[in-house]
Amino acid sequence: MKKRLILLSFIIYHLSFSVAQERLIVLNERMWQADNGRITYFENGQVVSNQWFRDKNGHKIGDTPNDIIQVNDNLIAIAVNWSNIVQFIRPDGTAVAATEDIPNNRKLCSDGQYVYVTSYGHECLTTNGYKYFERGFVAKIDISTFKTVAACEVGYEPEGIAIYDGRLFVANTGGYALQEGHEFETTVSIVNAATMQVERTVDTHVPNLFGKMSQSGRYLLVNSPGDYYDIPTSSLILDCRKALDGNADCFVKLNVAATYNCTTLSGQFLAVGSAFSYVSGDYEFFYLTINPKTVMDSRGSSGMTQSLPGTLLADYQKMSQPYGIYVNPYTGYIYGTDAGSFEGAGYLYQWSPEGQLLGKHKVYINPGHFLALPPNGQHFNGIVSIPSVLSQGGKARYDLQGRQVANPQRGNIYVSQGRKICF
Repeated sequence: MKKRLILLSFIIYHLSFSVAQERLIVLNERMWQADNGRITYFENGQVVSNQWFRDKNGHKIGDTPNDIIQVNDNLIAIAVNWSNIVQFIRPDGTAVAATEDIPNNRKLCSDGQYVYVTSYGHECLTTNGYKYFERGFVAKIDISTFKTVAACEVGYEPEGIAIYDGRLFVANTGGYALQEGHEFETTVSIVNAATMQVERTVDTHVPNLFGKMSQSGRYLLVNSPGDYYDIPTSSLILDCRKALDGNADCFVKLNVAATYNCTTLSGQFLAVGSAFSYVSGDYEFFYLTINPKTVMDSRGSSGMTQSLPGTLLADYQKMSQPYGIYVNPYTGYIYGTDAGSFEGAGYLYQWSPEGQLLGKHKVYINPGHFLALPPNGQHFNGIVSIPSVLSQGGKARYDLQGRQVANPQRGNIYVSQGRKICF
């Protein structure tokens, strides 16, 4: 009996330790123009706070926070859309600075020295004065000063943004087409991150490339909700390497929605698609696991299944309104959110890396964006995960935080194709 108790205590201890590895920030958008977005902090298998930013700083985060990324060891960036700020915080939640030069900001990416931000706006204050644009733009923030140092016009209402080989890949939506005098966009703009000039434009012939893109090495998953009337939802797998090389076959269209998507530790994409039609007034949902390399190699004939790991599919099908999916890049634990009625509290779900449901937690209104912090307060001091699929056919380099590096600096150590190299 005593041995059983000792064994039980050992199991409980290690289960508790495993859960304690999970440290997650969740952005709750709340209601647009209500100026009451909130941040949830989740740790040790429980919600620590549903107003974490206010707890740490004594004031609210702002109106409609809609993207969050890790910039370096000590800095996190948050796009707060309707407050027209990019908020910078430390990993402990304390505010560092806020950049107010980028109105109607949308999505973020970073190379560790600069933060790049898409905007639906038409003007941007830079260190060289105001820049004005007919369409939308991408802004470049220097994190040493938190000043906007450059901006580049792309398409109307640009959304998702990712960096590969020193270039920014920007998905243009034309999302105001129903209200303004222009058509939906069908293009991905490729911008040189150093010069902030458009080098190439890829016409996908797929309208309204809306939402955050997931990246798996050279591959991007891009969602399209169509025009909500006659053109159905779809999604794209885009091969950044082929796009840079000018290959016309740099993308494959999939006839499924991938509204909420993320990258797994193995380099696959998980997606929950929500297709809405103004004609029927109904939603149709898709639950997808996608291997981007297989999709590209087969031109879409294989590499995608309508499935999710473990109990995720059954759990998502019970939700009122799925609103996000995310895999912790350090541990593989899976998270998802349910927005419910969009007006009341939503829920955060946690699954094991194998997809077994571990818990459901009440958060705030419209929880939709995630960022995992390193386990147990560790610094980014080693490779977390470089999926094998990422290194196939490419020469990408990664720093010791597992982030792809466009411009390696002399004297630093990087990883390329699974090998440690000095540069």
